Formats: sequence, C-alpha cells, structure tokens
Amino acid sequence: MKLDSSISAIVTGGASGLGGATVKALRNHGVKVAIFDMNEKTGTAFAAETGAVYCNVNVTDDASVDAGFAAARAANGQERILVNCAGTGNAFKTAGRNKETGEIKSFPIKEFDRIIQINLVGTFRCIAKSAAGMLTLPVLPDGDRGIIINTASVAAEDGQMGQAAYSASKGGVVGMTLPIARDLSSEAIRVNTILPGLFNTPLLAGAPENVKAALAATVLNPKRLGMPDEYASLALQMVQNGYFNGESVRLDGGIRMQPR
Repeated sequence: MKLDSSISAIVTGGASGLGGATVKALRNHGVKVAIFDMNEKTGTAFAAETGAVYCNVNVTDDASVDAGFAAARAANGQERILVNCAGTGNAFKTAGRNKETGEIKSFPIKEFDRIIQINLVGTFRCIAKSAAGMLTLPVLPDGDRGIIINTASVAAEDGQMGQAAYSASKGGVVGMTLPIARDLSSEAIRVNTILPGLFNTPLLAGAPENVKAALAATVLNPKRLGMPDEYASLALQMVQNGYFNGESVRLDGGIRMQPR
C-alpha cells in the first residue's frame, strides 16, 4: 500500500511508546491518523504535536470503541490501516506462598481476565470493527483494500514466571493472526502481527539505569533495548510490502527470555 494523504489510519495505544512511534511514522508519510488511547492528557497533546486526531477509547468497551471509530471516520474518513498497540500486563504466579507468612495464594482470576480482555479481546474487537469498515472501500490499484497489524510479544513464546495471563493474551494474538488473514483474504485485507522484545518505552522509562543495562545485556545482538521507531519501521514495511500477509514476526535482537 502506498502511503500518502489519501490514506487514513487508526493506531490503538497511540499516545506513546510503540504506538506513538507508529503514529509519527505514518504522519511523516502524510497519512491521516487517529489515536485511540485512554490517556486523554497525553493523547490530546500528542495529537496536537503530530497533527493526528485523538479519540478517548477503552478497547474493552463496545460503546467506547464504536464511538472512537465514528469520531475517527468523521474526521479522517474510513481507515485502510489499523495498528493495534493498546495493551498492558501484570505479574502473578499461578500459585505460590508468601515467604514471610507462609500464606498460599493463587493467581487472581479477575486479574487474569482483565489482561485477556484488554490484550486479546480488545485487539479482536478493534480488528472486527475496522475490517467491517474497510469492506465499504474499493480495492486500491495495488491490490490492497486494507491492512491490520497487531502487537503481541516475545512472551507469547518465551513467557516468564508470573506472565501466565500476559503470555496467554499475547499467544492468543499470535494464534488468531493467520485465521483472521484467511477470513479476510478474499476481501484484499492483509493481517500481520509483530512480537516485540525488550523495548525502551514508557513501561521501562522509570526503571533505574542499572536495571535497563542488565536487561539490555540479555539481548543477543545488539546488546541494547529496542527503540520504538524500529517497531514503527517494521509496521510500515508490513503496510507497504503487499506480499506481507498472515505473518507473526519477532522483533527482539535475538533474545530468548529466561524463566525470570
């Protein structure tokens, strides 16, 4: 797909981090972009900085997502590109005991469900609603009608201790990528997923430098954290390369996560 001002895109979780870098990269090509994010202060400021449109959207809520798509399409027209970056994580062992008190606890099911609802169901909700909108558009001369890019994690394959919910949610994103690409293949809509490793995003911004250095040292090569614009670069390659479809690609410097 050729990127220019005739193309509209939506980036969930687009107010910062991987999503924010993708917004900037798309805007640099003239693409009209709408940001879906729950952080209104950051989202509004970032939208003003980049010339994007901000929509306050909670991907776990049908009405909120519907309103976001309606607002984005009213401002920019029907999107041909959807990049799903909205997500979060937590850390609880499946079961364990408090070392001080000996109390035994299991993974809080509400916390497990919360992560699944945001990372997996929220991603699918946006995919389904965006794809339905894309079906109203004609196929472009290059053969594309639309492109959907999802964000999983290397934890989908190398989940660490405490990451049962997070790994399950991201593994689900990987697992649904090919079936969705097959569902939409006859409609000229491509679907791909990126599995980022350790990236220098706001999630790690507050960590001490020695902690970030230790994390960087676990990367095979280069021994550093990934940069958000490297994620954005791959996302744009997936958009622009019309033969990129049904793929889940690690972007991690060769890292294989250790148990802890």
